[in-house]
Amino acid sequence: MKHMSKLLLTSLTVSMLLSPTMLFAKSINPADYPLRIRIYSKDQTTFYSRREVEEAKGDGRANLFEGDEVHGIDFNYSCSEKLKASFGYETYLAKWKKQDKVLTVLLPVMGKANTYNTCDLNTSLHDTVYNRNNGRMSEEPAERCKAWMMKHDYDPVHGKNTPKNLTAADKADAEDQTAVPASAPPAQQ
Repeated sequence: MKHMSKLLLTSLTVSMLLSPTMLFAKSINPADYPLRIRIYSKDQTTFYSRREVEEAKGDGRANLFEGDEVHGIDFNYSCSEKLKASFGYETYLAKWKKQDKVLTVLLPVMGKANTYNTCDLNTSLHDTVYNRNNGRMSEEPAERCKAWMMKHDYDPVHGKNTPKNLTAADKADAEDQTAVPASAPPAQQ
């Protein structure tokens, strides 16, 4: 009987210790991430331990798609994985951890289907959105961006992940992952 009581007490203690961990664990179910984020640029320092990424810290700029709204955001982060800029018009799944302050992004693990890591971004929202034009980052009114999205049937929140009828300039800007800062002098010909 004494052995049974000890076993029961041990089981109860273990379950109580695990419960808070389970309650605060981050979901990696894509259905729990209703927002989309398109990361334009980021600066990053990566720390390694035994040739493995231990931590990546940095900051960047992105557009956040939330329902029918789009906002430019500046962000900083410290994550266990490298953060990659979006390629073309691709977006990452995201959700608010702390409304308008901390955004959790779902990052796919390369080479492993349906496997994800999460990264929390500390954010600063803008009324304007970011845009790349002729290889340079700029800001524009959110309404102009929404009009462009309607014209090109692009709405990543609602599954329209690839814009239609793009101009050659739109395609080139989407593929340019090394935008030149707007203050940089024009390239010499």
